[in-house]
Amino acid sequence: MIRIKLLSFLCFVLFISASLYSQTYDTIAVAFWNVENFFDAVDDPAKDDEEFLPDGDKEWTDERLDRKMYNLSRIIRLMNDGKGPDILGVCEIEHQALLDTMIIKFLNEKNYISAGLESPDNRGIDNGLIFNSELFTLLSVNGDTVKLDDGYPTRLILNVDLLTKNSDILYVYVNHWPSRRGGEEESEPNRIKAAQTLRKAVDKNFSANPNAKVIIFGDFNDEPGNISLINHLRATPFYCDSSEYYDFIMLELLNISYPLYADGIGSYKYKDDWNMLDQIIISNSLLYDEEFHYICNSFEVFKPELLLTRSGKYKGTPFPTYGGRRYLGGYSDHFPVIAKFLMINNQ
Repeated sequence: MIRIKLLSFLCFVLFISASLYSQTYDTIAVAFWNVENFFDAVDDPAKDDEEFLPDGDKEWTDERLDRKMYNLSRIIRLMNDGKGPDILGVCEIEHQALLDTMIIKFLNEKNYISAGLESPDNRGIDNGLIFNSELFTLLSVNGDTVKLDDGYPTRLILNVDLLTKNSDILYVYVNHWPSRRGGEEESEPNRIKAAQTLRKAVDKNFSANPNAKVIIFGDFNDEPGNISLINHLRATPFYCDSSEYYDFIMLELLNISYPLYADGIGSYKYKDDWNMLDQIIISNSLLYDEEFHYICNSFEVFKPELLLTRSGKYKGTPFPTYGGRRYLGGYSDHFPVIAKFLMINNQ
């Protein structure tokens, strides 16, 4: 009888050990970066890209483009503790082929795949996505058109659906909302239109599955407290340590960028003010889902030393490619933003 009990106990221990062994964990880094005027040096007659040509105002050449790709790849490599992000949204690219070229030339060991669509924007400015093909499979790529009241064409909202190893679908939205050109108040209706367009797209996900896993990021040209995000996208400010934490299960979209914004931290400096224009927003399911969830308080504005302007009037700000028309050979005028998620692999 003792032998039978001992054998049963050993079998139980082996079963538990096998279960634990079969379950592995991946820390997933999700990032967004406005990479600032990532153009090729070839004229596209259908686009207003003359500024970024060898004979244009910026005297943009293949050599400068190569330097730009090299610089961007250096910062991308530094993300996620030197491992690079697993999902990276970008904006201000002329087309997806530039991402493919950068991956092949400077990130070829990373198993990255890109996704994108051509936007109707007059300058040819697009959104794009890079993801780790070892962790995710591309399901679909779609774009939602933002129809402004004046009919002026603007960037598509890029929707990329990814499949995880556990056969979960991530609905990822990359945004670059209309700028504040002409004044914040005067241009606000355009960003409200973008918010309404995005909300309509996300609602389709929630209608099909109330627990849909949604990740939204982008350069919104508004901050987390603006009405476009609060009232129209309905992205609720979220604090991980809030006493009302469990009330968030009743909400659908949570802005994890809000706490740093409230502390005066930003991703882009305009005159003397830091603005949190670049944000990450998640669905509430990503707080509670056992197999894929947000690591609380992991959202950060990524400011590696390499990316900083080191002296002068703009010390501490992102080191850009140009200062006005003067070529500086830098990176971007925005800092990237990053958040981390825990993904459990049941193997």
